[in-house]
Amino acid sequence: MIGILGAGSLGRLWGAMLPVGRVAFIARPGEPTDTDLSYRFRPFKGPESTVRIPFLKAGNKPDLLLVTTKAGDTLDALAGVINQFAMDTPVLLFQNGLGSQQAVADRWPERPILAASTTEGANRPEPELLVHAGTGDTWVGPMTEPARASVSKTVAMLAATGLAVHPEPDILQRLWQKLIINAGINPYTAILNCPNGDILSAGLYQDTIDELCRELSELMSAAVQITETPDSLRQRIEQVAQNTAGNTSSMRADVLRKRQTEIDFINGYLAKLGKELGIYTPVNQMLTERVQQLSSH
Repeated sequence: MIGILGAGSLGRLWGAMLPVGRVAFIARPGEPTDTDLSYRFRPFKGPESTVRIPFLKAGNKPDLLLVTTKAGDTLDALAGVINQFAMDTPVLLFQNGLGSQQAVADRWPERPILAASTTEGANRPEPELLVHAGTGDTWVGPMTEPARASVSKTVAMLAATGLAVHPEPDILQRLWQKLIINAGINPYTAILNCPNGDILSAGLYQDTIDELCRELSELMSAAVQITETPDSLRQRIEQVAQNTAGNTSSMRADVLRKRQTEIDFINGYLAKLGKELGIYTPVNQMLTERVQQLSSH
């Protein structure tokens, strides 16, 4: 049995893809558990269907806990439920950006805390419709020492979905690679209110992307000893923006729906890290502040 904490797009995707009867959503304290969560699921290939997933009942002990909450909610959400589960239950974090994973690992270093980086695409164009918009890969790796022994088991359990899942001993490097893409696309789409591909011709992007990539290159080198030139970072960002040209980023979607964004865990994390490392990050700071202004209105 796999328990999922967080019933957003990604949580619902894993819920729909896992075998029936082997998955349950985890209610937060005070939430009812007597009704199933029901939604329509449109797979990447094949006909639409209705998915019904129960909530985990008191006393049920999952073999794995997936945490698919927003980055800013993760620590509090997990703190509200984690004492229900055995100390050796693997906890797999699926958050955008960086910062929330380290916060969880620091809070519960004695537990097997893992992190995932995924390129699976899922969105909810309607509240009760989940669309698997693009297939990709998911990498799983340890954030705490006790998690190292849980990687293979976790990968095997997730592979029951039929999705591509891989072990990754250096998960921080994977998370950084995704962070770079998110930092170079998401805030621009939110500020400019446009799909991913449209940022490439926008003045704001063209005026700041080279300096942003210089900041990203310096931060990567100092923080995780990954050496990549600003030019190669720009090429990667633009390739992804072109490949997903018609997509709406999660950050733009959050702004449009007047929800809190994850900017503090993407460009905000990078600006904060720059201050700690003595690296000047004015573009990350500017993008962070502009998205914060949008999401506070």
